[in-house]
Amino acid sequence: MSTKPKDWVFTDPRLKELRQDYSAYTEEDFKVWKILFERQMPNLPKAASKAYLEGVKTVKFTADQIANFEELNGILAKTTGWEVQVVPGLIDDDLFFGLLNNKRFPSSTWLRKMDQLDYLEEPDMFHDAFAHMPLLTNQHYVDFLEELSGIALKHIDNPWAIQLLSRIYWFTIEFGLIREEGELRIYGAGILSSAGETKFSLSDEPKHFPYDVRHIMSTEYWKDHFQDKYWVIESYEQLFNSLPEIKEVLEEMLKEKMEN
Repeated sequence: MSTKPKDWVFTDPRLKELRQDYSAYTEEDFKVWKILFERQMPNLPKAASKAYLEGVKTVKFTADQIANFEELNGILAKTTGWEVQVVPGLIDDDLFFGLLNNKRFPSSTWLRKMDQLDYLEEPDMFHDAFAHMPLLTNQHYVDFLEELSGIALKHIDNPWAIQLLSRIYWFTIEFGLIREEGELRIYGAGILSSAGETKFSLSDEPKHFPYDVRHIMSTEYWKDHFQDKYWVIESYEQLFNSLPEIKEVLEEMLKEKMEN
């Protein structure tokens, strides 16, 4: 069990006071952002969750301007009290969940190159900003993120626990669907930043299941191709209200692992 104080991340040397240097973005960077934005945004009015679409307007993302974290943090401070924290790239689980538990969303600042428009092994800033940050304006969504990360920190030294909780994160925050007015919509960032998976996830090809904590925690996920299963929430409030069940199922599955 973690014994660190809640705010330990603010002095963690791995962050090294990283900042977004907006003046360092090149002409190619702006072109890449514009291409990706204009390629994906037209797909979303009929595919993305209303909260996401409203969030895009709130954070004022446009095709012509790469997301400016300083401006974005001013907006988030007035909506949900969250903030974007620059990180060097993929980070350790303790720092990742530690930031989220302190209302800081970790994001890289680098953008893919022109020859990487369709595939990246590691998420870049377009994924982190375009796909994740509009939903940081939704209170139930960020409350879920904060509390889920708190659960993870309590079990940070247990790889099996982190794997189980990562499945929840993966099939909600990254690849979750929501039903709105009887229609499937996307809120998972891994889908929102992918034109191909946007179409695929809402089609009849994959399986769609009602949101089920135990089912999700018993299911492995794919990192190298489209998911074949998606779970559907009815509201962000439902997601937040599932936290006690997540704790309960986690303890049960940890106990089963020890007994076997």
